[in-house]
Amino acid sequence: ILSEVAILAGMAIATLGPDRTNVADWVAMTENYDVIRDHIARVIPGFEKFNEKLRQPGGFYLPNGPRERKFTTKDGKAHFTTTELEKYALEPDQLILMTVRSHDQFNTTIYDYNDRYRGIHGERRVVFMNQEDMAKRGLKAKQPVDITSHYQGEQRTVEKFLAIPYDIPKGNVSAYFPEANPLVPIASVAKVSNTPTSKYVVVTIVPSKVEKAPPAQKQRAAAVPA
Repeated sequence: ILSEVAILAGMAIATLGPDRTNVADWVAMTENYDVIRDHIARVIPGFEKFNEKLRQPGGFYLPNGPRERKFTTKDGKAHFTTTELEKYALEPDQLILMTVRSHDQFNTTIYDYNDRYRGIHGERRVVFMNQEDMAKRGLKAKQPVDITSHYQGEQRTVEKFLAIPYDIPKGNVSAYFPEANPLVPIASVAKVSNTPTSKYVVVTIVPSKVEKAPPAQKQRAAAVPA
């Protein structure tokens, strides 16, 4: 399996061409992560001599201004701002989905199919739901469901996720990414950061069309908690 670095470096080489080492030596970064850390050391305060610090017994503490009560503002004090919440009107059958990571996952790198935080074992295609929302839709624990997102008249669907009763606010559901990434509308982005609105995806959830679960589906259901 290719590492994230290898995938990104390969995309860069394919886009810019193999001779554009004046931009960055993508191959070197793929072969030796020390090269990446050297780049980090040159641009991020607190990471000077990154590779050297990393090899010290016990490692080192990452820079954290708030922890040390150091704020890079003109008056040296912390400044707080408030943001008004958007008001959205949902249809009666719609829910808000947010994508999340499991415990054994770093960004898109998945190390295991377990999530000790949420009691999930051996499975990732799950959707966490409030029990009242499940009852309203006639869903049982670990029942296969199809999830469809709705945005500006467009619909995207992922199939055969397992519905998991979970302590989550009514009207909200969550699922792991990248498994749930197909549901995130490409055009729906945050106003300032321009990042995908992965924490606010309008969805509907219905039982999967497959009436009788195949053996593999039954094994999946046995892998997660009731």
